[in-house]
Amino acid sequence: MAHKNKTNYSPYKARQEAKHKAMGTDPSLLRQSRSESGQGRHKKPETIYELPEANDRLADVFRNHGFDMVSHSQRQQLAHFYRLLMLNQEKENFTRLLKLRDVAIKHFIDSIIILKHTELQFPLLDVGTGPGFPGIPLKIMFPEEQILLGEGVQRRVEFLKHVRSEMGLKNLDILGRNINRHCVYPIRGAITRAVEDIGNTLGNVINGLQIGGRVYFMKGPGVDPEIAAAKKEWSEYYKLVQDVAYTLPETPHERRLVVYEKIKHQELPLEDEGEELLMDELSGEEKRRWSQYK
Repeated sequence: MAHKNKTNYSPYKARQEAKHKAMGTDPSLLRQSRSESGQGRHKKPETIYELPEANDRLADVFRNHGFDMVSHSQRQQLAHFYRLLMLNQEKENFTRLLKLRDVAIKHFIDSIIILKHTELQFPLLDVGTGPGFPGIPLKIMFPEEQILLGEGVQRRVEFLKHVRSEMGLKNLDILGRNINRHCVYPIRGAITRAVEDIGNTLGNVINGLQIGGRVYFMKGPGVDPEIAAAKKEWSEYYKLVQDVAYTLPETPHERRLVVYEKIKHQELPLEDEGEELLMDELSGEEKRRWSQYK
């Protein structure tokens, strides 16, 4: 049974703690060490630019990195999102990137650049979006398309709702829970920039993803072991349709875009109960929008 995550539980942190335990190290001592050295503290950006200057600086970064696919109005919205992210940074510690240039390259360009390599399918679910990557930049690029942000940590969920309200983003639904096999929203695409293993994500979205729907993985270069494992586990239900290696423009940062297409349904676990639990997370208007895709 799927339950709403009200405790800020992080599956990634749980896996890391289990890893340290297996190695005989104490995660609490590691956290204490980081705290004593200053590494674990929430850091505030030295400068948070006002909207006009943030917009101009983003224009310079995009131009210098050969990234001209963002319009003026879209860049203004990205500048707005940058400000909201930085203004909430000291309290929430959403990102390690505190300089506008780094946010522009490693968050904004990194989220949007896949549009040069693939065509997204909507409705699109962003699995483990965190503070909104890649979902918010993609919503800015596709203002009329239906996008759902899935996030299990409640402080991030509240931030995403704040961003949606402040920026007036439409057709953007927020699901405040970890995405798992009970997620039965009828979607045509799922995307993730999270660290979760490819095979795990394929399993978690399989009951909402329609036949012919695609799962887009934004990964680093060393993803071949995950691809090999996913082939053994999921070849009956998915086929690999794209595997593109690229770098962020004018940087040494290597990336891989790996795309799977669903070719067969899997038996749905606890169908009625799972759908009821998940649909309860949405408002009446959100439910109405999603029901049209059934």
